Amino acid sequence: MPSCSPDCCLLRPGEIIKIFSEDGMGKVVEIPADMTARDLCQFLVYKNHCVDDNSWALVEHHPSLGLERCLEDHELVVQVQTSMTSESKFLFRKNYAKYEFFKNPLNFFPEQMVAWCQEANGTIPPSQLLQNFLNSSSCPEIQGYLYVKEMGRKSWKKLYVFLRRSGLYFSTKGTSKEPRHLQLLADLDDSNVFTVITGRKLHNAPTDFEFCIKPNKVQNEVKELRMLCAEDEQSRTCWMTAFRLFKYGILLYQNYKIPQQRKTLLSHFSAPVRSVSENSLVAMDFSGRIGRVIDNPVEAQSAAMEEGHAWRKRSQRMNILGSPSPLHPSSLSGVIHRTQLWFHGRISREESHKMIHQQGRVDGMFLLRDSQSNPKAFVLTLCHHQKIKHFQILPCEEDGQMFLSLDDGATKFTDLIQLVEFYTLNRGVLPCKLKHPCTTVAL
Repeated sequence: MPSCSPDCCLLRPGEIIKIFSEDGMGKVVEIPADMTARDLCQFLVYKNHCVDDNSWALVEHHPSLGLERCLEDHELVVQVQTSMTSESKFLFRKNYAKYEFFKNPLNFFPEQMVAWCQEANGTIPPSQLLQNFLNSSSCPEIQGYLYVKEMGRKSWKKLYVFLRRSGLYFSTKGTSKEPRHLQLLADLDDSNVFTVITGRKLHNAPTDFEFCIKPNKVQNEVKELRMLCAEDEQSRTCWMTAFRLFKYGILLYQNYKIPQQRKTLLSHFSAPVRSVSENSLVAMDFSGRIGRVIDNPVEAQSAAMEEGHAWRKRSQRMNILGSPSPLHPSSLSGVIHRTQLWFHGRISREESHKMIHQQGRVDGMFLLRDSQSNPKAFVLTLCHHQKIKHFQILPCEEDGQMFLSLDDGATKFTDLIQLVEFYTLNRGVLPCKLKHPCTTVAL
């Protein structure tokens, strides 16, 4: 399907769509009938001056049903809207995990849940794992126990379930996969998989890891939804990712590859962005006639700390001479972080968890916020191995000047921007480097 640039979309009349940001503010846009979710995201990125890092997504949100899902990049927005009620809405938000399974497939598909992995004794390489899912002639299947809510009732049953290209089935006899023992639970072709966001109380769910298969024709009838519940987050992610792969196949891989292929085409309207991978940044020593890469991590950290001390001394000297540092004026050092997209002010611990969960929960995803227990401190909230951890950033004094530190003063920073820059390049005491800032945008 041909893609459109943001400028040409303004000239093509079509349907009226209302899109909401996470702060509840909405924006009405007129889009052509053939506009895809990816193109609409590109349009919103351009119009709202967001960083174009290909991690923005359009979310289909049903408040009355307590369901939401990210639209696939190739889906037609107007077509999706026809299956939504008047109170349903589109949200514009980050989703770092949308294609994470292409980068780390083994994290998404545990061997015990993939049938042919068991038959091959776990010897299939990660590349072959995804090829089998993408190849329509292969027959992989996801299997395992799920709690299944009985249609029109409040009770749940624990069943052994199989997800295949032809649909979702359960066994009427233990774990048997003989055709005579299998019954269809849900079809894939005319349905989509949604995350349940209302918590377990609404549906009396047995665990917190609830998801749902919703037929496209269903709008507001809860009794027509196929409610499912997994034992843990990894299992739920596996089932939902496999559903997408079985339903869309090679289209998902093409969606994943398009940003790299379109990079040059989009450069004339997208904001310049520097893409930095974790392995592309190295510590350098320029003290000699020529620069050299510092391979020793201890030497690299020592060099970073020395540079930080030298930078602070230069800044102080300029302030004394009456010419404040243009980068970190003393009058702004205490508030400059509030202009950063990764800083979210006085949000609660629970709100930070919700934000990271909504935006993908991948390694290195982070945000900073004010501490609720200490008015002079801050908190770094970081995701690692799908677990969310919190690190308190405390003020400390040295030579009459105040600094910030999250390792009891071993590494000090004049402000939060310097701290974030350091831990983007160095893991330090953290379980991983800072990679993906958790951000929101006001439309």
